[in-house]
Amino acid sequence: MKHTIYRVLVIAVAGVLLQSCFAAKEYKKPDIRAENLYRTEVIAADTVSMADVSWENMFTDPVLQQHIKRGLQNNFDIRIAMQNIAAAEASLKQGKAGYLPTLSLGADWTHQELSKNSQFGRVISNSGGKTDVDQYQLTGTFAWEADIWGKIRSNKRAFNAAYLQTIAANQAVKTQVITNIASLYYQLLSLDAQLKVAQSTLTNRNESIETIISLKDAGNVTEVGVKQTEAQKYATELIIEDLKNNIVLLENALSIQLGEPAHKIERTTLEAQQLNTDIKLGLSSQLLRNRPDVVAAEFGFVNAFELTNVARSNFYPQLRITGTGGLQSIELKEWFSANSLFANIVTGLVQPVFNGRQIRTRYEIAKAQQEQAYVRFEQALVTSSKEVSDALANYDNETRKITIREKQVDALSTAADYSDELLTYGLANYLEVLTAKDNALNSQLQLIDNRYRQYLAIVNLYKALGGGWR
Repeated sequence: MKHTIYRVLVIAVAGVLLQSCFAAKEYKKPDIRAENLYRTEVIAADTVSMADVSWENMFTDPVLQQHIKRGLQNNFDIRIAMQNIAAAEASLKQGKAGYLPTLSLGADWTHQELSKNSQFGRVISNSGGKTDVDQYQLTGTFAWEADIWGKIRSNKRAFNAAYLQTIAANQAVKTQVITNIASLYYQLLSLDAQLKVAQSTLTNRNESIETIISLKDAGNVTEVGVKQTEAQKYATELIIEDLKNNIVLLENALSIQLGEPAHKIERTTLEAQQLNTDIKLGLSSQLLRNRPDVVAAEFGFVNAFELTNVARSNFYPQLRITGTGGLQSIELKEWFSANSLFANIVTGLVQPVFNGRQIRTRYEIAKAQQEQAYVRFEQALVTSSKEVSDALANYDNETRKITIREKQVDALSTAADYSDELLTYGLANYLEVLTAKDNALNSQLQLIDNRYRQYLAIVNLYKALGGGWR
């Protein structure tokens, strides 16, 4: 018995020592270009980024903050992502247990009826013995595989990378939910502001109809002018109806982001907003740690890298130790007797030789999947830099357009006021008046839309830089 134990220990120690021949490669961060990825005339030299600002300090509207808190708690995508984390955590625990031996227990009863015409049945029956045999067995099976080539270690690291990938994916979902709620909220505020302008315009349109009727009675305009003015009023009413409908649809969309049934959304006004517009891009290399989707893509590459190690280790021999022992008896009353004890131990190296190319195929597939994961990682980084550049360009564009649009609104509003006076004195026709008023209304609505798009660009820039999940 002692000699057997010594043999097992020698083989186990040899397996551990062979780990110095570790076949798996160590992961090294890929040399991926992450500098100067932003398309901007201003070279970012400051390491401070908008992404470092918490969402509470970014979105200061208290009502919006309450909506974001509810969304982070109830949003369906976040709840699904949390379950993904739970599943990955279970897999991670399995990976950590890979170094431990397996142990299984079993109990069974076997009844065998021997043919009296068979070789053994005839011998037993001729000797007066029973040809039916009962056997009772209680067994325990132990198995352990030495991690000679790092297969278990790589598998554990692959599970760990997959777990960290789900953590980063959850953070990406949080960022998406926060920015979705903010953008929908600001869009609602802009529609409220446009509705207010349209309703005020409708009041003026009603007054214009009274004025044009008086001018018709005085013989200054015809019935066509009256009908055209009425049509302009109806066009304004159509704008109001569309705005009301869009508000309902946006409230429904925002309700879904909050993880709630469709309902009316509490909100403030567009004029009351004080969005943090301190543009700080930081270095583009910071996307590697700030952008959760980029972080998730890198962990996906780590996972594929370690799985390639696992596939490579299958080319090498495996050292296994298997032991089985327990109680075995053909008499139930003798089952737990010391004489019923049995045990066997099997140790050895298994080297695959021919297996229909399965091992090489799995390795080549793992290598291809590793390359795919690397490309996805690189794509995530380049795409994120493109999103930063887009958001910054949109912000600069809307900021310039707001300055121009304000001048346009002022000019067209003044022209509309003057056209009313000129029409009263017969110095302008009703078509000029209608055109001036339509242009004034459209410019006011567009100004509000420009302000919303400026806010949206800030929200998108904050998201593109990797803010919101902290």
